[in-house]
Amino acid sequence: MPSSIKSSTRARSLAKTEGTQSLLHLLATLILLVNADGKIEFVNSATEEVFGVPSKSIVGTSLLEYFIDAQSIANALASSQKEHFSALRFDGMLKRSSVESMPVHVIVSPSNHEREVLVELIPFDQMAKQEREGRIIDQARANKELIRNLAHEIKNPLGGIRGAAQLLQLEIESKDLIEYTQVIIREADRLQTLVDRLLAPHRRPQVVTKVNIHEVCERVRSLILAEFPRGLKVRRDYDTSLPDFNGDVEQLIQAVLNIAHNAAQALSQKIATSEAQIILQTRVARQVTFSKQRNRLALELHVIDNGPGISESIKDRLFYPLVSGREGGSGLGLNLAQTFIQQHHGLIECESVPGKTDFKILIPLQ
Repeated sequence: MPSSIKSSTRARSLAKTEGTQSLLHLLATLILLVNADGKIEFVNSATEEVFGVPSKSIVGTSLLEYFIDAQSIANALASSQKEHFSALRFDGMLKRSSVESMPVHVIVSPSNHEREVLVELIPFDQMAKQEREGRIIDQARANKELIRNLAHEIKNPLGGIRGAAQLLQLEIESKDLIEYTQVIIREADRLQTLVDRLLAPHRRPQVVTKVNIHEVCERVRSLILAEFPRGLKVRRDYDTSLPDFNGDVEQLIQAVLNIAHNAAQALSQKIATSEAQIILQTRVARQVTFSKQRNRLALELHVIDNGPGISESIKDRLFYPLVSGREGGSGLGLNLAQTFIQQHHGLIECESVPGKTDFKILIPLQ
């Protein structure tokens, strides 16, 4: 074979390998390529992050060094050389430098290269987080279809009810009876407004422009302080290194405003004593995983309040439509916020204890 052809073949092989490694660096799970002797030949970015050391310090070392029960991984590697199998799975305890050990689920699979195996490590907490995020996403999709179908089913007869009440009102001479028809019309209008709010996020197309998240926060801050001018402090804690990103400004303002407004209303008692506080905090999150995807950079926006916390009875249903922890609340604010953020390929999470509620908005930046 001519040397030029050999060189071209090697180049294509190298490019393919580099391309594959680039993809592996995007994965949220820990990926290690190990040879028959148990020596580590490659690790992805997630492995570096969890091990707490750079890849150059890991490559060339023995995989067995990183497990408390090294015999299990040794047996799996030995089996990979003797038998043909699709994958071996077992649980192990991963040793890490300067931090406590981590329970992981281990998957050992054959690679495309002879005498090499692919080892995948999935931390138990990551598995739980992925399952929780999966439930949130599935719940949001189901809610979207439910809301859309229910709103249309309500809207059609609602117009007929209102029209019939208006016609009936024209035929009635008694003022007492006219009051009843006016009640029907007012309640029909109220339900129409509710239906329009339910359908709103699914009607308006996204208007994508470059977004500065701090301009969004400042707009929300001014709106909240205009409504609650006394007794409430809205603190800024911004990371000014955050880059602009593509998004719908109005949707993002509405999403953050819904969360901040809920927080302000939950702080009514502390507002009365001038102890109420909301913090708008922005950070750059690196190598973060959400929605089962690993993102090199992501926006992390926190809306934190020092209120009484969210009732345990609704924590698991917080983003469901028509679920509210406040008397008289519509239960639509958080559901709409989650919908708008998911339209930006992001996610809203919440942690709440008495004295601190933290809504975290995650949006990928690339």
